[in-house]
Amino acid sequence: MSALSITSKTCSLDYFLSCLNGQIKVRLDSDSRKSIQQSHKVFLELLNNGEKIYGVTTGFGDLSSISIDDNDQKKLQLNLLRSHATGVGKSFDSGVTRVIMLLKLLNWSKGVSGVRTKLVQLLKELLNHDILPVIPRQGSVGASGDLAPLAHMALPLIGEGLVNFQERIMPAMLAMKEVGLEPIVLEPKEGLSLINGTQVSTAIAIKACLEAENVLKVADLSGAISVEASLSSRSVFRSEIHKLKDHPGQRIVASNIWNLLDKSEIVLSHKNCDKMQDPYSFRCIPHVHGISRENYQCVKKIVENEASSVSDNPLIMPNGKILNSGHFHAESIAQAMDNLAIAIAEIGSIAERRIHYFMKGVGDSVPPFIASNPGLESGFMTAHVTAASLVSENKVLTHPASVDSISTSGGQEDFVSMAPWAGRKCLRVIDNVRNILSIELLASTTINELFHAPLKTANAFLPVFKLMKKHVHYSKTDRPLHSDIKVINDLIKSKQILKCVKNYDID
Repeated sequence: MSALSITSKTCSLDYFLSCLNGQIKVRLDSDSRKSIQQSHKVFLELLNNGEKIYGVTTGFGDLSSISIDDNDQKKLQLNLLRSHATGVGKSFDSGVTRVIMLLKLLNWSKGVSGVRTKLVQLLKELLNHDILPVIPRQGSVGASGDLAPLAHMALPLIGEGLVNFQERIMPAMLAMKEVGLEPIVLEPKEGLSLINGTQVSTAIAIKACLEAENVLKVADLSGAISVEASLSSRSVFRSEIHKLKDHPGQRIVASNIWNLLDKSEIVLSHKNCDKMQDPYSFRCIPHVHGISRENYQCVKKIVENEASSVSDNPLIMPNGKILNSGHFHAESIAQAMDNLAIAIAEIGSIAERRIHYFMKGVGDSVPPFIASNPGLESGFMTAHVTAASLVSENKVLTHPASVDSISTSGGQEDFVSMAPWAGRKCLRVIDNVRNILSIELLASTTINELFHAPLKTANAFLPVFKLMKKHVHYSKTDRPLHSDIKVINDLIKSKQILKCVKNYDID
């Protein structure tokens, strides 16, 4: 297992892939180590010179006017972690938890937090041993840092709280003892630096972006198979048409679908039909999928920027100054996740319309509801209802979280981002759309496999059909479709379906 380097350099989303997928090893590069040590040295000089430092010599939030005695400064940090561990609900999955820890290490690597190398090393060792804090999902408004969830992340460092270790939930002290780690006694500012930051909001956003990218690519494939199954025209995806519209995402999608449909006997079979134009849900796939792709690229850049940024407060500058800031505010992530949720929901909405089209039957060969004996059999009637229900759910989930601020901390923290909720509901939208695409793929491949035969599908789709037939039992008679929908969802999520068309360069 190669080690990820904890560095102050800019990180791409791909940097976090291994972290989401399983246990990782990380190491602190020499430049980051030096920056952390120098920052701590500057902080100690400022503290020893009697400087007034927020959250070190003062209370927090609306209590920042209260001075803290020198003898109570360590206790202040301990009290901070304990009092802020107020999260509720289900805990984050292991992948997101690892990313949260990694992002905190990356934040410290910038050398403006004033913490000891010893604290950084201990968090690094917890991550390397895959001792993962149990972090409740709910409780942060994404503004003063993700205070509550980061407090839960930090508790194991002081020997408190619960962790997930070797698929067992246990007290942190027990897990640390098993691997020979000792808890730490927090020094001034260290508790504050642990819970100040956008690491939770950003970790959720990273997962959402990586899952959204996969969904966007699968959507082009699913849409292309539906174009074939619906006997729609391939000509609307010609490059000379889309060169007239100056949207790069649209051009990419049109090119993807044009290439995927090459050498399709099904498409060629109706080349000279008298149908003038297809419904928008087929003809306008490039226009809808394309702008969703462009919005995704904007969101991706915002999330990568935040992942590579400092979100601590106050900042210990190399020139010896203490600067207060609002870098802990996650408005950028909140708006990005709201935008991504809308972009992905549109993918599901247009896919549902294509499923609906199939319910009317296709030409003379495909009966209504894809049922071989309509009336006696219902076919895909209620599979479409499921897709419709998911689209409706997404319409509620795409209401923006970022416009809903609630003043907290006695009015000191009077405008908050709601970024964690924006990210969590974005993940729900993505999962719903994966299920909608699973239903679309099941419907379109059933049509091509059972009703358009002996006409052959496009060459690009042959590996997809081969994979699907390993997992899906195609039949003209009614059967429960639940397990087929689930297995296709799994094939999408694991990227096995995309691998089938890797030679066709779905951008």
